[in-house]
Amino acid sequence: MKYFILTDLEGVAGTDSFAQTRTENRARKYSSMKQLAAEANACIEGIRSIDSEAEVVVWDGHGSGGLDEEDLRGATYIPPQQKPYFNLSGYAAMLFVGQHAMAGTFHAPLCHTFNSRNIVYYRLNDVYVGEFAVRALVAGLQGVPTILLAGDDKAAAEARCFIPDIELAVVKRGKGLEEAEHLSADAACSLVREASARAVSRHQEIEPFTAFAAPFILEIRYNERPSMTKWNENQAEWIDDRTIRITSDSINDLPF
Repeated sequence: MKYFILTDLEGVAGTDSFAQTRTENRARKYSSMKQLAAEANACIEGIRSIDSEAEVVVWDGHGSGGLDEEDLRGATYIPPQQKPYFNLSGYAAMLFVGQHAMAGTFHAPLCHTFNSRNIVYYRLNDVYVGEFAVRALVAGLQGVPTILLAGDDKAAAEARCFIPDIELAVVKRGKGLEEAEHLSADAACSLVREASARAVSRHQEIEPFTAFAAPFILEIRYNERPSMTKWNENQAEWIDDRTIRITSDSINDLPF
């Protein structure tokens, strides 16, 4: 079978400062990136412990890059400039590694929704959502279940709200926006490996997430109004100076 691993950097063990996630200077060696690779490799190992012939694709979902391709073992790497989860034909399941909670979550380390500098919230069809829910929805509407979240405890609680049967690997517990109690690097990888194996062994028991249906009404609130957006007046309206509402019949047209 074929599995899609969606990665991010803020949810890995040992990372609790935004400075550790600003990876624009790729000449620098980031311990957070090495840990993400280790946790992604542990996820791959967990998958293959159940399905030895599994094909695994890993997407680097961190905007400035969270993975070095050469650090991955036995998987196909897709860089962050692409959004491959909009086409998951042929995949058995999706798994999240390194995931953080949505913007505004109490005591959630490094919580944000897509843009940590300028997004206050996303609200889809009147429900507050983060990166996890909307991407699980994109997968679910294609018939692909989301079976694992590895990340902090607040992200795990968020995932369980939307997908009660999901497997979890909690590698740190949040104490504030930039404060957390962490498992050791090795313990975190062991936990991810074990949870991934459980997830794959019961992936047919976990239903695709399809709780939202068209028309999709997405409200985005910004800290500061962007100087420009790609939306035209037929797709979106400004509710106030910092809040935009986008309406679409297609999930693929929304900024997920």
